[in-house]
Amino acid sequence: MTGVRIQPLTSARDIDDILRIESLSFTNPWTREMYLSEIEHSNVAFFYIARDVVGEAIGFCSFWLVLDELHINNLAVLPEHRRAGVASALLERVLADAASRGAHRATLEVRASNDAALRLYDRFGFAVTTTRRGYYTRPDEDALVLWRDAPPRGESQPRG
Repeated sequence: MTGVRIQPLTSARDIDDILRIESLSFTNPWTREMYLSEIEHSNVAFFYIARDVVGEAIGFCSFWLVLDELHINNLAVLPEHRRAGVASALLERVLADAASRGAHRATLEVRASNDAALRLYDRFGFAVTTTRRGYYTRPDEDALVLWRDAPPRGESQPRG
């Protein structure tokens, strides 16, 4: 994706950008306190921010890296920048960096009705393994749990 930089979170000041994106993306967004707690556990919690050519935060991904597993907590892009490859760029970077740190598997939960996210994750080799009934609130909805094993060496790009 041209003109978008994916960078690790460098300062707690970046949380304002994340909170703005969260509030425009999720019906039950994480709070400042939740993100500050995550930053305090930086040995397992990581954040990447996508910035446009003028440096505005337009997307982010928060994730945990525990032993050999990557758990994607949140992936969001500002509405006006969706379907432009930002989420793919974030996901590609997160998966590649996690693999370089020893991750062999990746997992996440997604709302059962989030067709756009399901298509994105499918392109990256994620598959639904189970359903968590009533996992989400506002509105109440099931979560689909997706997993992906590490791709063969040299294959980090999405399919299709």
